[in-house]
This record gives sequence, structure tokens and C-alpha cells, in this order.
Amino acid sequence: MLNIAVQQEDFDTLSLYQQLTQDNTQDGAIVTFVGRVREFNQGHDIRAMALEHYPGMTEAVLHELAENAVERFAVNHITIVHRVGELRLADQIVFVGVTSPHREDAFSACQWIMDTLKSSAPFWKKEITAQGTRWVTAD
Repeated sequence: MLNIAVQQEDFDTLSLYQQLTQDNTQDGAIVTFVGRVREFNQGHDIRAMALEHYPGMTEAVLHELAENAVERFAVNHITIVHRVGELRLADQIVFVGVTSPHREDAFSACQWIMDTLKSSAPFWKKEITAQGTRWVTAD
């Protein structure tokens, strides 16, 4: 099962976790990752962030990424939720959840998804700092 969403509204990590585990008795490992807006990046104090994306293409890239993870690792369920729009400090940005019969594949798949997402998904990040705004590259 693949669940992919790009949205402006916040997400509920507990609900997303429950979706991964509902009617899933085959997987003993559930690994989740949540990324949040941090207050400091690349030597700058961050006040807020704006995330833009390419609608339609972004969802397709994330879906392909999840399909590739299923092929690379022994995983059964993947959820990716990524927010766009204006975000404040400590706001949630991204949720990745992976289930697998075994923890090694779940951890590896979750890390691979995040690493690949940051370098291949069409998102553009603008940080708002005390010195103004600046577009940043994946880190």
C-alpha cells in the first residue's frame, strides 16, 4: 500500500501511524520520520519557510520514489506526506512511514526515501531570515 500526499494543511502523525498499522499483521517493524522547520540553517536564523512545488509532477515523483523503495527493500506499506506553503518554526514539513516484516529494511527504506526525496522531488525552499529571504538547496 502506498499513500502519497502533498498538502498545505498540517498532518496528524498518530493518524498516519494508525493507517500504516490498520489491518496489517504481517509487518513487525514500523519506522517513521517527521521533519520540522528548524530555527537555524547554514549560518542563518530562520523565522519562517515557504515551500513551493510543481503540482502533479511532485506527487508523481513521490509515488515513483515509494515504488522504487518497495523494489529495493522488503517493505509493504509506505506513507509520504509533504507540506507546501508558508510554514513557521517547529511546523511539521514531512512525514515518511514504512512498514516491513523486519526492522533493518524498514529503517533502510525510510532513510533512503528521505535522502532521495531531498535530492529528487521538485520542491523549492525559501527561508525567511532577519536579513531577508533566500532560496536554498537540499541539505
